[in-house]
Amino acid sequence: MRRSISPVLKAWKDEKERKVLLIRGARQVGKTYTVRELAKEFDFFLEVNFEKNPDVQTFFDLNLDPVRICENLSVYYGIPVIDGKTLLFFDEIQSCLKAIQSLRFFYESKPGLHVIAAGSLLEFALKDLTSWGVGRIRSLFMYPLSFDEFLTAINQNALIAIKKSASPGNPLNYAFHEKLKDYLKKFMLTGGMPEAVRTFVTNSSDIIKVQNVLSDITLSYYDDFAKYAARIPALRLRETLGSVVRQSGGKYVFSQSGPLSNPAQAKDALDLLEMAGLVYKVYHSPGQGIPLGDQANLKMFKALLHDTGIFQQVAGLRLSDIIIAGDVDMMNKGHIAETFAGLEMIKYGSPFEKRELFYWHREKKGSNAEVDYLTGQGGEVVPVEVKSGSSGKMQSLNIFMEEKESSRGIRISLENFSQYGKITVIPLYAVSNLFH
Repeated sequence: MRRSISPVLKAWKDEKERKVLLIRGARQVGKTYTVRELAKEFDFFLEVNFEKNPDVQTFFDLNLDPVRICENLSVYYGIPVIDGKTLLFFDEIQSCLKAIQSLRFFYESKPGLHVIAAGSLLEFALKDLTSWGVGRIRSLFMYPLSFDEFLTAINQNALIAIKKSASPGNPLNYAFHEKLKDYLKKFMLTGGMPEAVRTFVTNSSDIIKVQNVLSDITLSYYDDFAKYAARIPALRLRETLGSVVRQSGGKYVFSQSGPLSNPAQAKDALDLLEMAGLVYKVYHSPGQGIPLGDQANLKMFKALLHDTGIFQQVAGLRLSDIIIAGDVDMMNKGHIAETFAGLEMIKYGSPFEKRELFYWHREKKGSNAEVDYLTGQGGEVVPVEVKSGSSGKMQSLNIFMEEKESSRGIRISLENFSQYGKITVIPLYAVSNLFH
């Protein structure tokens, strides 16, 4: 499967003055696969997996001299390590803290060698290190597949091109609009985990087999929780993950995380899930101007699970109910339309930055209002409201635009491209159009 991050990696390969690359993201989002695809551009590829081969960690014990380390690795694996010809890949690097610390010296002592590191639960290791090479290492953030990447995987590149060329003044033909809605429903069930998408593609869109894969991935996440045991009990983490699904679409409340956790434990558990890349926080912002993060209230946020396929597994939604549900009914389940839109906005951002999302909420007696997302475009704050259907009032969106004197707003729904005064309507399947 071709990933949108692949051209970024190829551009890095051709840079004359490049930094060591550190790929960050949740488990099973395709980090290793993508690096192996890049490796086909090199004469030699040396992959070091610190979980599968813990013995190699001893090469980092004496000192962190890259020349000595490369000589030892070359002899151990029987693969030449040559500047400009070899791609050296440190996988699951979180298992060897000294290897992480060595990366800065590769940049200084062997600038001609292409070095990439990646790992699951990497954020835990970085948090425990006081210094790991900031300024010498470039981070690259990776996520599950976006909807456009899913369409590419099922050979619908022509449909992507048609979608990208559409606009309120040039809406899609009805047949294409309906076809994209159908693919969107399948993507909601499949999600963007590479293994799930690969199963969908190679098994003639067999949703039952896809659901089995998603169940296995979800169980593997629960098994991973045992690795956090020194910080938070696994049951608390599992309970908190479930609470993210239950509370989706609204402000996250720690006291509602579940009967096993007190608010302090729930906070620690949610922070760990965020570090693992399984949860993204959407912070409240008054939306007074750019940058939104400078005004954010870090104590008030919504929480998104990182994948819609895993979302439905954790929620325990019955496949039979989802399949027979109409478009609107399906999108209404657990506020999944809002979750999907937020995840898409994260995925289409710059891979070199950990993208932040914001929302707006006015708590006023008798007049509450909430806008699902705020985004900065053209130097101004643009409110984004997500609707699960093709109809519905835009009261909160209009309230925000009136209060902030906004020149425009965006409504994301199952409607075709259209325009209502200052409000632009973008179909749910076309969130990527906001970033072109």
